[in-house]
Amino acid sequence: MIRLENVTKYYPTRMGRHYVLRDVSFDISQGAQMGVLGRNGAGKTTLLRLLAGVDIPNSGRIIRKGHISWPLGIGAGVQSSMTGRENARFCCRIQGMRGNEIPAMVEHMRKFAELGKFFDLPAKTYSSGMKARLKFAMAMSFEFDCYIIDELSAVGDASFRNKSKKLFQEKRARSSFIRVSHNLDELLEECNCGVVIENGALQVFDSIEAAVDCYKSIIGDTNEASVVRGGRKWKQAAKEVLAAAGSFEEAAASEKKTGKSAKQAARRTAKQARRTAKGEAPAPRKKRRRTRVAAAPAIASALAAAHAPAPAALGGPMRSSYRPAPMAPRTGGGRS
Repeated sequence: MIRLENVTKYYPTRMGRHYVLRDVSFDISQGAQMGVLGRNGAGKTTLLRLLAGVDIPNSGRIIRKGHISWPLGIGAGVQSSMTGRENARFCCRIQGMRGNEIPAMVEHMRKFAELGKFFDLPAKTYSSGMKARLKFAMAMSFEFDCYIIDELSAVGDASFRNKSKKLFQEKRARSSFIRVSHNLDELLEECNCGVVIENGALQVFDSIEAAVDCYKSIIGDTNEASVVRGGRKWKQAAKEVLAAAGSFEEAAASEKKTGKSAKQAARRTAKQARRTAKGEAPAPRKKRRRTRVAAAPAIASALAAAHAPAPAALGGPMRSSYRPAPMAPRTGGGRS
């Protein structure tokens, strides 16, 4: 369906060319559910743009067969000054739909997005969740042979997420997916193959498990990487850290000097573990600024003195003696 032949992509910088892909060749077959993994800035979004035809390589060529989607993501796709209905109609026109087909598709998007009266209001009045639902509805309303997804997943409340997941499953049953996500659990569940991008090179794996293992080996310790990138919440990281420390009380005792509760101690310990997993320096402790109580009487007396009236010896409060002179009556009628 999609073939890359000796593709090279770079961007000019002050320090020379920055190569995102260097002489890359691989095939994406029909029915592939591919996950794209890599560090931040490795070139995942650039690869999706190349596959969708939004960007072009500096050398090599990309052969596409079938109906390929644009890069579907929550970062773009809605013009804020246009209403939700106008955005939906514009999206239909871009996809080449005929005029008599557009109203039915727009109505389908309106019902799926569940925006109510806000569908006919400018998108700049939407919350971030409402925008995400509109983008998801527009992206999933068209039939493609291959969907290219950049960090787009189920959004909204519980009922909308369940509806979105069900739609994802229906699309995956009859179309190919190429998706970028930092949620490793999601990729392991939905993908059957993967690619890993690192330093301009691209490795293709027939199983997503092998691709995830390669990605973990690149970013460091696999255990810490799974805590940071695996989609688990900080509570899971806190449990692992506390289990290594011995007990909940031991973690609380280590923070006894700061006067924090055991729960706060667990949160701080988990946060430090996440920063260590990312290779960042420990966060410095914030020092509280406390107002000295002894300075309060001095401040009060200073304010009272500033607003007190002048002494009687000086004749009371100072007043200006300036009085404007009365204007003389105007004589004569017109100009001389």
